[in-house]
Amino acid sequence: MSKKRIFAFRHLIVKRKITCSIRKMKKRAIVIGASSGIGREVALLLKEKGWALGVAARRAELLKEMSDVEIEQIDVTQDNATEKLRNLIERTGGMDLFFFASGIGKQNRKLQEDIELQTMQTNALGFTRMIGEAYRYFAQRGEGHITAITSIAGTKGLGPAPAYSATKAMQNTYLQALEQQANARGLHIRFTDIRPGFVDTALLSGDFHYPMMLKPKDVAQDIVRAIETHQHVRVIDWRYRLLTAIWRRIPRCIWRRIKL
Repeated sequence: MSKKRIFAFRHLIVKRKITCSIRKMKKRAIVIGASSGIGREVALLLKEKGWALGVAARRAELLKEMSDVEIEQIDVTQDNATEKLRNLIERTGGMDLFFFASGIGKQNRKLQEDIELQTMQTNALGFTRMIGEAYRYFAQRGEGHITAITSIAGTKGLGPAPAYSATKAMQNTYLQALEQQANARGLHIRFTDIRPGFVDTALLSGDFHYPMMLKPKDVAQDIVRAIETHQHVRVIDWRYRLLTAIWRRIPRCIWRRIKL
């Protein structure tokens, strides 16, 4: 082999080692529910900050506009969702942050059965399935960060959206329980419970007018700051922090008489 070829071969090896080192140094995030709304804005912001990304959604075709990311079609209500998540983690080169933004919600003042059960299927079972898989991955690895969008709706039972508010309360409690368990097991797993108010996304599209509407980009910036500063619970924004503080102080005997 000529000296020129030997030099080129060595140069290639060094280049590959440097590339591998950079990949190892780069933080890696998996974003579930990245096709629209808050999930998409958070994914774009993390990418802008230099994170390596794996993104997933039920409608994977909407993810193809994002460049230099790993893409997976995942429906959190399906049994194969955890297997697909593991495949996405592997293709992304690992996972330091798991960000969960998948969910549904509708007003259901007449308590239609299909709406209630679909909400439970996605927000309770789907949430538990995906958060649990991320937790087990980080438990085996020894460290990691789980962040999930829940809602201020979990603060009290909301009559206009029974299943939605109930599942959001469940999500709040589940994250708190896992945080306690991780600490008891000596696992270095951080948790950030994101509780936004009304956000201008497809989830709230319809004829009903929601007050104090938040913009997805502003919410995403707040979320990333909460992740970077390792906050445990983040209510977005100050108006909703004040509102939920008032809600918590309203006695049950009065709350049940309030018309929302």
